[in-house]
Amino acid sequence: MTSPVLAAPRTASRALRLVATAALVLWFAIPLLPLALWAFADAWSFPSPLPTAWGGQGVADAIGFGILPAFGRSVLLGLVVAAIATPLGALAARALTFGAVPFPRVVSALLLAPIALPPFAAVLGVNVVLLRAYVPPLVGVVLVLVVFALPYTAFVMRAAYGAYNRSYEEEARLLGASRLQVLRRVQLPMLAPALARAAFLAFLVAWSDYIVTVIVGGGALVSLPLVVAGAASGLGNDAAVAVMSLASVIPPIALLLAVLAFGRRRSARGVASRGRALSGRRAASDSPPADVSAVLPQSGTPS
Repeated sequence: MTSPVLAAPRTASRALRLVATAALVLWFAIPLLPLALWAFADAWSFPSPLPTAWGGQGVADAIGFGILPAFGRSVLLGLVVAAIATPLGALAARALTFGAVPFPRVVSALLLAPIALPPFAAVLGVNVVLLRAYVPPLVGVVLVLVVFALPYTAFVMRAAYGAYNRSYEEEARLLGASRLQVLRRVQLPMLAPALARAAFLAFLVAWSDYIVTVIVGGGALVSLPLVVAGAASGLGNDAAVAVMSLASVIPPIALLLAVLAFGRRRSARGVASRGRALSGRRAASDSPPADVSAVLPQSGTPS
């Protein structure tokens, strides 16, 4: 039975985690509350604390302004950038962690350069090179965003590889597994939560981008941030702007919840598998051998 002295700190720690989680959710939800009110307010006049007329005109105006195609383009751009930047970051992290590249500090500094440099100046300089190389605008946007996402994916995966045990790969190779089987059945399952977090960060880089899409895209790609910025500066419809702003928050929150749920599920599955393995070892050590005569010395009188 659990001692009351041990149960009390666990209960206090669980309560503290619940309070911290509720405070964090409230911290992020408070700025969204005015947007939610404005999104369905057909009229909101001073000094009323709440909208004086409710309706869905803001949703209709946002759809007419082109939110749906811009939303789809932003989602597709984020998925493409995440699909490219995540494996590249994983490869760079593995090489840096296990010493497969010369001058690792220099390589790490180069990976951090997109974060250290001012985004506007960096994008302007890169855009000149892309224009002189006749790179299509859409391809240029993806390439630049992948470079901007690499620092996040590489260093998330570097932390994961720091706790990664390569002996599992070596054991699988000794048992006859090919390199592809080791990748599919050993490496990817063990690094799946870290890969999900890295992909989430890469998606956020592309989803929230404005400068790269404007300068490098040159109008060829109208993403959701461009539509929101254009609506906020020239539409004069607060309800439609609120609807677009809320739409830009939905995918990151949904992906964050999915990543957290995936990580908890993987952790619970790992704990359960370790518990089954431990109970199997205990049962094997406690049970007597099937053939006792095989391990006991033979007794009898010599003939």
